[in-house]
Amino acid sequence: MEKSTLKGPSAVLGGLIALGLIISVAIWAYTFYRIQLFSGSLSVTGSAKTDVVSDQVKWVMGISRQVPQSQLSFGYDQMAADLVLVNKFLASHNVDLNAVTVSPISMDEVYDYGKDTSNTEKRYNLRQTITYSSSDVQGVTAMTKDASNLARNGVIFQTQSLEYYYSKLPDLRVSLLADAIKDAKARAAKLAEPSGQTVGPLKAASLGVVQVLAPNSIEISDYGAYDTSNINKEVMVTVRASFAIR
Repeated sequence: MEKSTLKGPSAVLGGLIALGLIISVAIWAYTFYRIQLFSGSLSVTGSAKTDVVSDQVKWVMGISRQVPQSQLSFGYDQMAADLVLVNKFLASHNVDLNAVTVSPISMDEVYDYGKDTSNTEKRYNLRQTITYSSSDVQGVTAMTKDASNLARNGVIFQTQSLEYYYSKLPDLRVSLLADAIKDAKARAAKLAEPSGQTVGPLKAASLGVVQVLAPNSIEISDYGAYDTSNINKEVMVTVRASFAIR
């Protein structure tokens, strides 16, 4: 009986060792296969960038009035008069009013938090958005500075946003792609140089996101970035490229 109990654990131990050897050989064989499968190529990231000047601008303006509930009708009349003055201002700067988009008037109640307003008449904010898009980037930019003159006529006017765009971005992206691949190949050559290998033909490439940045900016995004606050921009593309090596 004693001999039998000693033999049992030895057999189990021997089986575990054998199983371990089999797994080790399998892992080594798989690793060797993977190395063989991916040998002969080198993947690197390349980039290219260039400076551009915006050729499109979008100016979003707003007018507003605050009136008590009993004077809502008068408030709407004021907004209509304000819009006439804004259109007159735009026309004086050679703006085609057919290219101007005017939103309906929106209204929201004014709340005085922390105050007892139970016996106070409700007040409302009336707002209207006016949008103008143009290729005259410099002209519109100069016009925004003159818009402060509207306040002299009692118009409650503000620039909500002034956005600059570059319309030829799709074509530029294609031309930058070639430069990005050249950059990737140069990097691959540097990486392969210490081992005495040389870089061969391109095997595969995938284009990354396009970054439209403010000049000298480093605020890139994994999902792409588009700066609209600057007339001058820097466009950058990245590419992941795989080259044969020999």
